[in-house]
Amino acid sequence: MRQIDLHKLTDEARFNGFHAMLLFWCTLVALLDGYDIVIAGAALPSIMKQMGVAAASAGFMLSSAIVGMAIGAVLFGTVADRIGRRRAITICVTLFTVFTVLASFAHDPITFSLLRLLTGLGLGGAVPCMVALLTEYSPSRIRTRIVTLMFTGFAFGAAMAAEMSKGLIAAYGWQVMFQAAGLSIVLVPFILMLLPESMQFLVKAGRTEELEKTVAAFAPDFQLQADDQYVLPTSDKVDGAPMQRLFREGRGFSTIMFWVATFMCLLIVYANASWLPKLMISAGHDQGTALHLLAILQVGIIVGTIFGGWLGDRLPLKKVLLAFFALATMSLGALGLDPALWLLNLLIVVVGATTVGTQFLLYAYAGQFYPAAVRSTGVGWAAGLGRIGGIVGPILVGALIATSIPLSFVFLILATVAAIAFIAVALIDPGRSASAGHENSDAMASSTLSGAAGFGGQVRH
Repeated sequence: MRQIDLHKLTDEARFNGFHAMLLFWCTLVALLDGYDIVIAGAALPSIMKQMGVAAASAGFMLSSAIVGMAIGAVLFGTVADRIGRRRAITICVTLFTVFTVLASFAHDPITFSLLRLLTGLGLGGAVPCMVALLTEYSPSRIRTRIVTLMFTGFAFGAAMAAEMSKGLIAAYGWQVMFQAAGLSIVLVPFILMLLPESMQFLVKAGRTEELEKTVAAFAPDFQLQADDQYVLPTSDKVDGAPMQRLFREGRGFSTIMFWVATFMCLLIVYANASWLPKLMISAGHDQGTALHLLAILQVGIIVGTIFGGWLGDRLPLKKVLLAFFALATMSLGALGLDPALWLLNLLIVVVGATTVGTQFLLYAYAGQFYPAAVRSTGVGWAAGLGRIGGIVGPILVGALIATSIPLSFVFLILATVAAIAFIAVALIDPGRSASAGHENSDAMASSTLSGAAGFGGQVRH
């Protein structure tokens, strides 16, 4: 009888149509996520004018979606390890589609904020589920690139929102940007039909036929034999609350450092996404230039995400993260020095690459750090608690603008935040990572699925 390690099969698989299909659908969901996040910032001047909202209050309006994203990341990240990642992603897409459209009918800041909070549940919940799914099925030699490539969808969606908003908001009002998001509801049946489910979930549920088809898709050269037994590592058996697993086997301190790093990174990300056009207008640029710089920021995100993923498959991912946060610290500080327009464009590209791009690398690192059984939980808690920084960022910058503080000090504060993130990543212990192999040395008989008689064996724990 052969014992076939399912994770080893995925690690050694060759990239094929199965992986491309999975990457395509996750990237498309990420594109919708990026579009949805940026439209609020792009439409902010028009929303403030129509609703008569001051800068400080507008910061709270923008942060309401991020509150929802924090709750959604923790909630769906944890629930997905129980109900399945495909189902969780489907629920999330439905949530952020419906409530984004409803927000376009809001006429006061309270209603708008409440609807954006509900939108955030779906936006935040989709990310850890997709990171976990891609991490599980990607070949090990290109795993970081696959996960970070998915996040280029976020940047394309954000850039699309920024460019579309320049003409559409002036012609039709800010509401049209929110209503256009309703088209994403057509994706729901395709996600349900085409996305694969986690192997760990299929083993636990005893869904043998589906697992057989999935294995045949990502490893078509593997020949099933009648007495084969598919196994998963003992670390993939969830015993007790998944959240507790984040603090076992010496992972506790590194888990907290992940939370600190994502907090600081997302503070910068959402401060820029929400206030960059307003800050550039305050620096003397016209609205068209300010929105163009917001689009340029997305170019930097794409460059940083692709290049960072490429580096992460060749160098220790921790070292790549440290280099990116060091560049973020320097470029953010330089933005406050009133650079020439050509240099401003270049700095914005670097900021995008080393802040949002670094956020995506952090998710990829967290996905590889935690065992598969609690991968969505680990990424979800890092993203969820990190998004508290995303809540603080727009409020902080809005409050700073309200005090008429010099622009250079605003960017100096953001540079200091990036430096703190650098320190947090430096303190993460890669020796405690699940990918380091310290857990997988155990016997692998805790979760098994036999392949006899048309792969119709029983699950045994």
